[in-house]
Amino acid sequence: METTIVPVKMGNLYLIPTLLGESAPELVLPSGTIQVLQSLDILIVEQVRTARRLLSKIHIPRPIDDIQFFELNKHTSPFEIKSFLKPAIEGKSIGLLSEAGTPCVADPGAVVVELAHQSGIRVIPLTGPSSIILALMASGFNGQSFAFHGYLPIQANERERTIKMLEKSAISTSQTQIFIETPFRNMQLFEALLKHCHPATMLCIAANISIENEFIRSLTIEEWRKQSPQLHKIPTVFLIWSQQKRL
Repeated sequence: METTIVPVKMGNLYLIPTLLGESAPELVLPSGTIQVLQSLDILIVEQVRTARRLLSKIHIPRPIDDIQFFELNKHTSPFEIKSFLKPAIEGKSIGLLSEAGTPCVADPGAVVVELAHQSGIRVIPLTGPSSIILALMASGFNGQSFAFHGYLPIQANERERTIKMLEKSAISTSQTQIFIETPFRNMQLFEALLKHCHPATMLCIAANISIENEFIRSLTIEEWRKQSPQLHKIPTVFLIWSQQKRL
């Protein structure tokens, strides 16, 4: 008598956004996202300590020590990353948890998603905060056409060249240009924008998004030159745009 081998149904890979700062999870994360995170026993994270803190905040219904963590950072080898998905191939669902905000958008994790697709694992993105999208929403700038550029160059002349290139694009296409900086260099970037941009160019500064002392304001470069927001060591998104006719 022949034995029928029933293939194991693969688990899912959930992409799980998290908090952008010290705020109550229930005020920022949808209940469905929290419920999925509470149900998972295996998580791919950037830092275990940060992940454990979030799990404690959402009150998972079992000891945090029962959770299996895989750390994904610049020291993780491609072989290790591939092994992270083995439980999903064997039928267990896994969560890819962002350090802050949305996984794979200005955040590591895209390589995990790529490998999941290659392995036939279903990828399910969950709803949660994205500082980039929230900043764009609140800016009043063009939301029909925009580009995110990540971190701008640190070296002064390269940064100047990039700023002028982005401003030229904003003026010629009316496309919103979005970028970020390491928090301790925010003021240097702000000062470079004031120095190298046209006075009529619009600049939105969106800092501490979704937490108690959130600051979001859109002004012209000329208007920003009359004031100086305190952005040192504060997570901030910068957006520039030209007030041409909207698309």
